[in-house]
Amino acid sequence: MAAIYSLLKHASCPESIFFHFLAADGGGAPGVGELRGPVAASFPSLRFEIYPFRADAVTGLISVSVRAALEAPLNYARNYLADLLPKCVPRAIYLDSDVLAVDDVRRLWETRLPAAAVVAASEYCLANFSCYFTETFWSDPQLGDRIFAGRRRSPCYFNTGVMFIDLRRWRVGSYRRRIEVWMEMQKEKRIYELGSLPPFLLVFAGEVEAVDYRWNQHGLGGDNVLGSCRPLHKGPAAARGAGGAGGRRPLRAWRGP
Repeated sequence: MAAIYSLLKHASCPESIFFHFLAADGGGAPGVGELRGPVAASFPSLRFEIYPFRADAVTGLISVSVRAALEAPLNYARNYLADLLPKCVPRAIYLDSDVLAVDDVRRLWETRLPAAAVVAASEYCLANFSCYFTETFWSDPQLGDRIFAGRRRSPCYFNTGVMFIDLRRWRVGSYRRRIEVWMEMQKEKRIYELGSLPPFLLVFAGEVEAVDYRWNQHGLGGDNVLGSCRPLHKGPAAARGAGGAGGRRPLRAWRGP
């Protein structure tokens, strides 16, 4: 609810926003029914639809991660966004549910993707990209640097919590299947330790269209007592806060704990 409110509050034309929610279907998690009522009651004029995501679509592909929370099937729902949304939806902004916007999301919506790009996101090229994959990955002559050779630029870490996606290009390029191929390989040989992020990096690192890093600010959901909260970066853009691996610079749509 906070995420929805923040997007509407900062939108120059809130009535132009259509929300597509992905909700767990089965597995004991709150689903479509539990979400529709509260959303409609809280935002009576909101234009939205809810799409059930079945856990069994991805359960067999999920590997053990460093944290049990990263193994939740709904973490992988973004891989299926182009399959779940109607084919008439040509593009979308994907936001994790713990994102709070502090600027007009239309600025991100107006991102222009070159013909070679499918996804736009904030890149963090100061982060240690190699740490997102295991020694098994880097030492394999068929994997490692060879995977990223020939890409538009050197691979950088990017976070999937805030992304602008061309759904038409995603469908044409069968990107959901490309991600699944890496998840299948992970089941055979452990090439990464985290959950849903590394397959995205394997497919898109070096091919992402970079947007202002303030569109995805990390660390804002820290601990006020310990003084671990970062201040919101100055200037326009949208932000997200806590969670995930370290080594990232801030951005401007904030994410809570």
